Amino acid sequence: MHKEEMTLQQKIAQMFIVGFTDNNFRQNKNFMLLLENGLGGVIFFSHNIKTDIQFKKLIEELKNTALIPPFLSIDQEGGRVERTEKIHNGRKYLSAKNAFEMGLTFLQNQTKEIALELKQYGLNMNFSPVLDVNTNPDNPVIGDRAFSSLTEDVVNAAKVVLKEYEKYGIITVGKHFPGHGAADKDSHKTLPVIDLSLDELKNKHIKPFEEAIKLGIPAIMGAHVIYPAIENIPASVSEKIINDILINDLKFDGIIMTDDMEMNAIKGFSKQEACIRAIKAGVNMFIFRDATKDVLNLVNAIEKAVYDGLINEEMINTSIDKIFKLKYRYGIIQ
Repeated sequence: MHKEEMTLQQKIAQMFIVGFTDNNFRQNKNFMLLLENGLGGVIFFSHNIKTDIQFKKLIEELKNTALIPPFLSIDQEGGRVERTEKIHNGRKYLSAKNAFEMGLTFLQNQTKEIALELKQYGLNMNFSPVLDVNTNPDNPVIGDRAFSSLTEDVVNAAKVVLKEYEKYGIITVGKHFPGHGAADKDSHKTLPVIDLSLDELKNKHIKPFEEAIKLGIPAIMGAHVIYPAIENIPASVSEKIINDILINDLKFDGIIMTDDMEMNAIKGFSKQEACIRAIKAGVNMFIFRDATKDVLNLVNAIEKAVYDGLINEEMINTSIDKIFKLKYRYGIIQ
């Protein structure tokens, strides 16, 4: 299907990356409706992945069912964020920090191994690398998921990882913009506030994202974190952070997505308000870990918001242009 032939509702569905609760997506009516109406991407978790053969078959079935070929995505960072534990009978890869400490050659080889494994399953997107600089040693959510507590180290590691994933055709998603490394709370559970000056944020935490953009990173994920020096709402829905800094200052023209919209950190807004704010801020895609009725309702609510004049349809079209451009670039759409 060409984007010119799509209905507004199908375009909005393209802006969602959604998961499902078990390893049989056909049993989830909401997920099936989304998939058959233009869902943009699928995210897989450990509960979807039982064996090598089962997972490959699952992905093949999904591709054959989808109206438009989707991003097939996973959080496969290594260490405690690894989704293939059932296949490998435990964790196979080192965390970003431990892999980096083994040296850049080791990091390159591990990245190659992950990329080839994802490719073999049929996946095309990894929510990696973590570009956060872990400046808070008591950070409950980042920690060893970050390469280092030093900006220069994160930049050097990111260069190796981005180049390797690109070589094997896996779309990288840098996270969590503009930096989650100074947090003292877990955004899965509550809303962290990072009270840093704008200078410190730019020079220490935003720097790895800036360098990744220069290297052509295709997608960046916003953080559900408040940075009072910029604006008192989560970065993932902030126009000052997404539009003014990421798009205008850093000249990023790839796909901007939110972290999981079911995390507690974003619960201060209704899902509808959060999505509308995010679209206005310049976000192109939303992640939802589970295809609930809420997600279906959201697609309809965003469509209504366009018709009611709350969202400019051009913003939806801009997102579709970026999504299709990336899908063509990586051969997802032929």
